[in-house]
Amino acid sequence: MKMQTIGVVGLGLLGRGIAGCLLAHGLRVIAFDRSAQELAAARVEIARAIDELIAHDVIPTSVREDWPHRFTEASTLDDLAACNFVIESITESVESKSALYVLLEDILPPTTPIASNTSALPISSLQRGLRYPERIVGMHWAEPAHATRFLELIRGEATSDATLEAASQLALLLSKDPCIVQQDIPGFIANRLGYALYREACNLLATGVADAETIDRSFRNSVGLWASVCGPLRWIDLTGGPALYGKAMQGVLPTLSNATEVPEPLATMMASGLTGVRDGQGFHTYTSEDAHRWEQIYREQVWRVHAVAEEVFPLHKDEPA
Repeated sequence: MKMQTIGVVGLGLLGRGIAGCLLAHGLRVIAFDRSAQELAAARVEIARAIDELIAHDVIPTSVREDWPHRFTEASTLDDLAACNFVIESITESVESKSALYVLLEDILPPTTPIASNTSALPISSLQRGLRYPERIVGMHWAEPAHATRFLELIRGEATSDATLEAASQLALLLSKDPCIVQQDIPGFIANRLGYALYREACNLLATGVADAETIDRSFRNSVGLWASVCGPLRWIDLTGGPALYGKAMQGVLPTLSNATEVPEPLATMMASGLTGVRDGQGFHTYTSEDAHRWEQIYREQVWRVHAVAEEVFPLHKDEPA
């Protein structure tokens, strides 16, 4: 399917980034959000994202002038009827998303794919009760959407091969490295790996093994060395293989946390409503200058990782990587 016009519903933080990514790669975008404030903020963020991509020589400078001509603010959902593909990025709620899909079913042709931007919701739940559930696919983005290669595509119980293929083609067109999640499990791939890590980090802190700064430094100087070039399974292969790691696991696994409740001290922080760099309180404390510095460190690292990936793992845009 040739991609030309993509609909984006919801222009919050990630929705803006998705729209910017689409526009940066030459597509037309019809965007809908009920909030005029979000629409105005989206234009500012899209321009910033495109400037950043130009500054890193990812896209030509001409995009800065032509993207506004390819961006349309929809006044109603009916304006999405001409879209070849629709990406929904509204609030993380099965009820809200499902209600939107019911409306879209009366607007879009039956074969137009609808992707749900979600980090954890079951795609199969979003498909239930729809006339054309086969066109629904999960699409898990990472922030900043215009700069990262990450994109998980999740198959729900009813998702068709054609829908998954269309989503993969779009991902490659956007210079993403699509990872197909074949089973609709909570958290998909990246988040499941991540939350196992976060749980053990909390366990180490709660049991006094080390303080937060030491835990972060240990991780940064070990896993941080290889995580951007190989995943955990290839790392096993590179550093001793299954025989070595299997023996090590026999001794380590029984000592790891297997908590099924939110662990301390995260549970107490959650109850207090701490938001990390946003309010200056989390596992670390932050002044406004500290928060800005760490956010800037992360954004710069995104581009360093992007450059390494482009050099070591170039994408072949005629087929999923």
